[in-house]
Amino acid sequence: MQESNYKSVLDGVVKKYNKNHEKTPLPKIMPRSLRHTFCTPLARKNMNPKNLQYIMGHASITITLDLYAHASEAGANREMRSLIA
Repeated sequence: MQESNYKSVLDGVVKKYNKNHEKTPLPKIMPRSLRHTFCTPLARKNMNPKNLQYIMGHASITITLDLYAHASEAGANREMRSLIA
């Protein structure tokens, strides 16, 4: 399937949901956001970056790390504490 097919399916699902849930509508969902939803938690759980790169189909590890492996202050603090202890 191509991205445009996924986009059409997602648009239909959101439209159908929003028709019956006017008080809590869903925002527009893009296929790329699903990739982030899939990849970012794996990066946060310290999945081997090269394996994550392979799963995502990126030619370069830079793309995987720069776009999906988001750093946070809480995560950095947690790692520092685990290395010191």
